[in-house]
Amino acid sequence: MANTRSALKRVRQTKTQTARNRNLKSRVKDTRKDALAAVEEGNKKAAATAYNAFASAADKAAKGGAMHKNTASRLKGRIAAKVSSLS
Repeated sequence: MANTRSALKRVRQTKTQTARNRNLKSRVKDTRKDALAAVEEGNKKAAATAYNAFASAADKAAKGGAMHKNTASRLKGRIAAKVSSLS
């Protein structure tokens, strides 16, 4: 257990940051699943809408530091390719 005041503060900060990162990552995972499901259905309009929600969530997670920006970009690129392949 932390003994100093600064160490106690770091414990509090870590709990807050962990909760925030978990929320952001969870939102990315959920929206990613929705986008992939829409692609599997072949519904182009639903897939585009789901992709936009996913891209927004991924960008916010990257901006907040919960995910690296290159990881977010890679995930967005892969799903964008699947969405654009629908016709």
